[in-house]
Amino acid sequence: MVNQISKLVKSGLQIVIVSSGAIASGLKQLNLNKPPKNIPQKQAFAAIGQSYLIWTYERYFNKKNQKVAQILLTHDDLSNRQRYLNARNTMFTLLSFGVIPIINENDSVSVEEIKLGDNDTLSALVTNMIEADLLMILSDVDGLYTVNPKEGSEGMLIPTVKNITPEIEKLAGRKKSEAGTGGMFTKIEAAKKAAASGAMTIIVNGSRKNIIAKVMKGEEVGTIFLPESKLKSRKYWIAFTLNPKGAVKVDNGAKKALIDRGKSLLPSGIIETKGNFKPGDSISCIDLKGKEFARGLVNFHSKDLTKIEGCHTKEIEKILGYKYYDEVIHRDNLVIL
Repeated sequence: MVNQISKLVKSGLQIVIVSSGAIASGLKQLNLNKPPKNIPQKQAFAAIGQSYLIWTYERYFNKKNQKVAQILLTHDDLSNRQRYLNARNTMFTLLSFGVIPIINENDSVSVEEIKLGDNDTLSALVTNMIEADLLMILSDVDGLYTVNPKEGSEGMLIPTVKNITPEIEKLAGRKKSEAGTGGMFTKIEAAKKAAASGAMTIIVNGSRKNIIAKVMKGEEVGTIFLPESKLKSRKYWIAFTLNPKGAVKVDNGAKKALIDRGKSLLPSGIIETKGNFKPGDSISCIDLKGKEFARGLVNFHSKDLTKIEGCHTKEIEKILGYKYYDEVIHRDNLVIL
């Protein structure tokens, strides 16, 4: 992998690596076989293994006179807009010096509340952060099949996916792999996120010889997911990087106004408020069937929103004693999913 990537960098491409393996490396260093049972053990093994992991990358890349840098991220780093932009600027600076950033989730301090969950998701978020053209996911299978090849049935490799439909998601299944936290479903979700940022995704078998070089030569390998119309970086950040802190259920009229007419969300269209959130938090908009169709940054505290749901904007000040906004979510802070 290092040989292939080094040649591509020398040809003028800018490459970022998203790598897992810190916890597994920690287990190896301690000569342990059993996976960690709890968060403190995961954090400890990650702290031991991360330095070994980056040293391994550094050792092999040094043989090719290629410099690398380590960047460790948590969801907190990405959900805070200023820290997100700082990380983005750091990556751009490293790339300008010809250095390959190697990114991993910071498992040594990460807890469930701030975990990204898997490196497929992290890779998609980084793809948008650096405005990459291509996300290449190295898997243990050749791509997406009509039938899961691990189940023994004969299936056909799907070479191109134009749109990630519910049928495509169903093919991926929702089972998680035994070795990691991902599986094909998380890779499909990553491809969907990357497509929204205007990037192409290809899933290939990372154990195949020279697979990265073959992809870059345009050989027909793996499954390619085509990009969609590109969301602006900030809208992408709202839609995919932030974890919603709550939700509002809206009526059909409000849903139509948001989707078809590009309107802001007003209190009059809200039927129910769920969760505990504060102004500036991300929340989901769900329809009468309970399906999420939009996300946005809310202007009201959840306890105040509960009081004004279903009300006209002119009633807000009378009910709450103040009014800073007419809109619950302004259109500029709203993304239709």
